[in-house]
Amino acid sequence: MLKLLPSLVITLLFSVSMSHAEVAAAALIDAESSSISEHRIRINGERIRYTAEVGTQPVFDDSGHPTATLFYTYYRRTDVGDDPNRPLLISFNGGPGSASVWMHVAYTGPKVLNIDEEGYPVQPYGVQENPFSVLDVADIVFVNPVNTGFSRVLPKADGSMPSREEQQGMFFGVNEDINYLAGWVETFVTRKDRWRSPKFLIGESYGTTRVSGLALALQNSEWMYLNGVILVSPTDIGIERNGPVEVANRLPYFAATAWYHQQLEERYQSLALLDYLEEVEAYAVNQYLPALAKGAFLADDERDEVAAQVAAYSGLSELEVQQNNLDIANSVFWKSLLRDEGFTVGRLDSRYKGIDRRLAGDRPDYWAELTSWLHSFTPAINYYLREELGYKTDVKYNMFGPVHPWNREGNQAGEDLRQAMAQNPYLNVLIQSGYYDGATNYFDAKYTMWQLDPSGRMRDRMSFAGYESGHMMYLRREDLELSNEDLRQFIINSLPAQGEAAKYD
Repeated sequence: MLKLLPSLVITLLFSVSMSHAEVAAAALIDAESSSISEHRIRINGERIRYTAEVGTQPVFDDSGHPTATLFYTYYRRTDVGDDPNRPLLISFNGGPGSASVWMHVAYTGPKVLNIDEEGYPVQPYGVQENPFSVLDVADIVFVNPVNTGFSRVLPKADGSMPSREEQQGMFFGVNEDINYLAGWVETFVTRKDRWRSPKFLIGESYGTTRVSGLALALQNSEWMYLNGVILVSPTDIGIERNGPVEVANRLPYFAATAWYHQQLEERYQSLALLDYLEEVEAYAVNQYLPALAKGAFLADDERDEVAAQVAAYSGLSELEVQQNNLDIANSVFWKSLLRDEGFTVGRLDSRYKGIDRRLAGDRPDYWAELTSWLHSFTPAINYYLREELGYKTDVKYNMFGPVHPWNREGNQAGEDLRQAMAQNPYLNVLIQSGYYDGATNYFDAKYTMWQLDPSGRMRDRMSFAGYESGHMMYLRREDLELSNEDLRQFIINSLPAQGEAAKYD
């Protein structure tokens, strides 16, 4: 690996303006580095060869000075020759402040966690081959934003570290994040000779805000045009859904979770999940939403009727629905659904159960799913990068890094994505959501898709796929296969036919 200049290291070690942690991180991280290894894997029955490149690449300011370095892992299939039509998938996770670990070693990458069929941790920790990875159809780079993974802020030209306020202005905000990542992606594509490649962005959770904004930033600032954007468990991406809409949109998620935990009357429990959700979605839009809009002026008999139906769909008691004025907060649902059985349900994946100190209360003590995931992901990624891919460093791998306070002002990522689609007839969008995700629920994702282009002129370029799992739907083995195949077909179908021009007829 390339090392920092000795004079810079000395400056770092003796600067009194930096904390010990900042000195250590900046002194240990290589601003530019790479390590490449060769591998084989069988995907969908086909044996393929690929290289895995792990390393760091700087973020540069306008004067060409490196302000931070981002850690990445780049997988490139090597048995298909130099094909200019070979797609490149650029992958981000969210948080903000999360490393690009979740989709890397659990979804699209060539290796996935050692977990059981439903996604729960097993020992020994580690990874195994992912026979469903999309590496057969696209090369993949996993990018860790500043302060996540091994990515770190670098010293200024004078050797001092930027202040926290300076760092926030450079990196830690909706638009700050998008701006510096656009430049980083342009540098990566240039260095790897991928300008001719069809390009796709995939983001999960807050990463969907990131890639939605990047779609336009890459077009406008770097003159780089995409073929597709994939939103996995999307946030609101700046599209508002306040008041009655926000409340009504929760009900289909509540219904899915109650169905999973068998908390429904037989007439609903006996239905297939998707048939049941179709009924609940129609009720949420056509009856629940108008009732909520009437607020305190809803007639008593109509209020009673709505409370009874919401209770029947959600698995809660009619009394609890009434006591919450028909507006059930997510936290109340997570605490209440299985209260009589002594459990809470998870936020990011409500299939998971937790145990609280006391049954009373209106929110769980902890998130059962997140503790389970950190249980398996943290040892696996540290083992995999260091021992299988050979990236040796004493820098701590930040599963979640210090990026807060995060500047959320000016979030118009959804409008940015719409504008990017309008300007680029090649650009398509896929949304993937788990039915049991309570943090970014699937019906909100559908609502985002409906509202993304109010004109309706681009609806044929947007699609939705749902899965019987949670925020990270791919942890369930059945959905790992299904979600990768949906992604694979989206990539293939988003490639224009030979000679097909990017234009509106």
